[in-house]
Amino acid sequence: MRSPQSVKALEELGRVRLSDSFFMRDFLYSEISQIERIPNIPEYPDIAIEAGRGLCQEVLEPIQAALGRVSIRSGYRSPAVNAKGAENKNQYNCSSNESNYAHHIWDYRDKNGEIGATACIVVNSFVDYYEKTEDWQALAWWIHDNVPGYSSLYFFPKLAAVNIRWSPTPEKWIKSYVPPKGTLTKPGEESHNGSHETLYREFLRSIET
Repeated sequence: MRSPQSVKALEELGRVRLSDSFFMRDFLYSEISQIERIPNIPEYPDIAIEAGRGLCQEVLEPIQAALGRVSIRSGYRSPAVNAKGAENKNQYNCSSNESNYAHHIWDYRDKNGEIGATACIVVNSFVDYYEKTEDWQALAWWIHDNVPGYSSLYFFPKLAAVNIRWSPTPEKWIKSYVPPKGTLTKPGEESHNGSHETLYREFLRSIET
């Protein structure tokens, strides 16, 4: 598929189904694109679609099936959109293009030649629990235990939104800007293995009632 150059072609790209619940169009909206008037369109749609399907089928669908609706806060970014977000000392909270290849920039491979895709999501059923408890780790550990396809998680304070990434060679680390900030777990740490069910039991109870 060529990069869309017309409304009709962009509509066709938007209709590409990435998984049972998600279409490519769900990931193309960008506030940076809207305000700065920079098109948020993949240069290499076939790579973006392949990476997006990995993210949706192996990560987002399992979360939505178990916990309910997933809202997309930020998905695909074109190199031009991401570069604008990284200008002026990270004015729109975007890291460099090189750091975002195979992350938010789905259609460019990373330095190792691998594909990947990141989306910032909100798990709607988790919001009330988080606002009452500030316990973002409950969702982090649930995903770690129950979604084997995730590669990395990075949590943010508002709505416990999380940058969640898929990669064919997952890294399996969790970090947060929410206190306690820093790394929650990564391969090699004692906390990385085994069940953490006791740490998200109360959250699960909260959505069962």
